[in-house]
Amino acid sequence: MGDMHGPGIEKVQKSGTLADQVTDVLLHEIQENKFPVHSRLPSEAELTKRFGVSRTVIREAVSRLKSEGLVGSRRGSGTRVLEANIAKPFRLDVNLQDSVLAVLRVIELRRGVEAEMAALAAERRTSAQNSRIKKAFDNIRKAEIEGRDGVDEDVAFHTAISQASGNPLYTSLLSFLSQYLRTAMHVTRTNEAQRQDFSRQVHSEHAAIMKAISRKDPAAARAAALHHMENAAIRIKAADATFWTPDMGKVAQRLIIPGDTR
Repeated sequence: MGDMHGPGIEKVQKSGTLADQVTDVLLHEIQENKFPVHSRLPSEAELTKRFGVSRTVIREAVSRLKSEGLVGSRRGSGTRVLEANIAKPFRLDVNLQDSVLAVLRVIELRRGVEAEMAALAAERRTSAQNSRIKKAFDNIRKAEIEGRDGVDEDVAFHTAISQASGNPLYTSLLSFLSQYLRTAMHVTRTNEAQRQDFSRQVHSEHAAIMKAISRKDPAAARAAALHHMENAAIRIKAADATFWTPDMGKVAQRLIIPGDTR
């Protein structure tokens, strides 16, 4: 990684991606007041030289600090340290070296969210919302027939359920989680597409959720959504060893840095 002079280096060099390490160092220095409030961070070029990494890594690290509300940028004035904000942005720490575990962690998080969301949708959905859920369900099958991975359609199905829950916070949460969900779904759906029995199971599980919501049965909807999430984890654990090729492992690692295409 090159020489990085500053506090905390020995600690952060032991694990994590380059962006993780740079972020941790800058975060530590902000917390230790090396960069006081309103002070300007070194330029991108200066940070690139200091850490011995690419501009892409520096941009990712600074982007993370921005998402934490710690720094902000204005044209012509560079990136400056902001005053402490009580409303600290929420983030997920999925910095895991194990690709399988990273996917399973996201599935575990979804279990409670999806179960209660489906129960509320069954209780509150309108006729129009029910129709949108059914259409989203049909679109997943259409995508599969056309040979597509169906990730967008899968996300749309769960989003339609969130909208039917009558609680916009579920839709907001799902929107936030989508940066992680799309990657996890890509891994799970790619695995499921390799076996017909897996594909049939997923279709059946989605159908059970849809039908329970359609007949306004909250208990059944909750159970069906929970069953779907539990089985998704089982299918990942049962994946053939050949499934975890370097390319698929790389896809799963994007859970660490959502949107990373390296």
